[in-house]
Amino acid sequence: MKSRLLLFALMVPAFYFGLIAQNIKKPVKEKSSDTPSYVLADLSYINDAVFMGRRDSIAAPYIFPSIGYYDTSGFFADASVSYLTGSEANRVDLFLISAGYLFSSEKLSGGISGTAYFFNEDSYNVQSETVADLTGLLAYDFKAFEVTLSASSYFNTESAADFFVGAMIDRTFYAADHKLLIAPSIAVHAGSQYFYQEYYSTSRLGNRKGQGMGSGSTEPTLITSVEIAEASKFNLLNIELSLPLHYYHKQFIFSFTPVLAFPQSSATITTADTVITEDLENVFYFSVGISYWLYTKKRK
Repeated sequence: MKSRLLLFALMVPAFYFGLIAQNIKKPVKEKSSDTPSYVLADLSYINDAVFMGRRDSIAAPYIFPSIGYYDTSGFFADASVSYLTGSEANRVDLFLISAGYLFSSEKLSGGISGTAYFFNEDSYNVQSETVADLTGLLAYDFKAFEVTLSASSYFNTESAADFFVGAMIDRTFYAADHKLLIAPSIAVHAGSQYFYQEYYSTSRLGNRKGQGMGSGSTEPTLITSVEIAEASKFNLLNIELSLPLHYYHKQFIFSFTPVLAFPQSSATITTADTVITEDLENVFYFSVGISYWLYTKKRK
């Protein structure tokens, strides 16, 4: 049965945050299925920002501290700041806050969350035109493996909202006297691509929002119109394999997660001058982190 921690993590799939949160918080659940209210602090690094298998042509590595409060009633709130450490830019690139409610029973778990995103105006992150999301999740434990279903609506700055659905199958293994947790998983996601159309309109094809990052000039080359033919279509977007590794000692959790993403449904991009069929490539990325949790009251 997934804990409230793991449920929260899966319910906040903002590009890398869902992955990281899932990876650092699952061991807390394994340590106790009746965890009281607590505060969880984390410091993580990811080598590139990937969302639905998509990424920018320039890598976007982040260091991001986060802190959250998780009440025994099921309510939670979490905040995170992402610092971009790329060779061409060093800045706070994103601040996000999340809140929601989770429930769990012996076999069935679920919940709902909302997240607000505050991107730097010069961000070239593939998700930089997203302003908020609402996500629901339902998970069932079959003992041999666990299945998690999710549905999300992502709201964008200038275009219609995106709708995504996802499914994940995972299994947990233990080693080192249950201190090492290994949780291989496979996930698939499908949905629309309005977020990607907005990203191409602001951060790709020479149309950088900042000082022309990656374009070789100090001024961005403006493209008046960019359309993606598949933006409104509901397509398979990504298949992802991950192998989270966690080691926990007392109140600390050390994590490392390699991920291999297989993006699907290449976009057909139309500008005033040309039509481009995107050549999607498989993506390997990883995250590392350390987290610490503190109970707000002593356990009985």
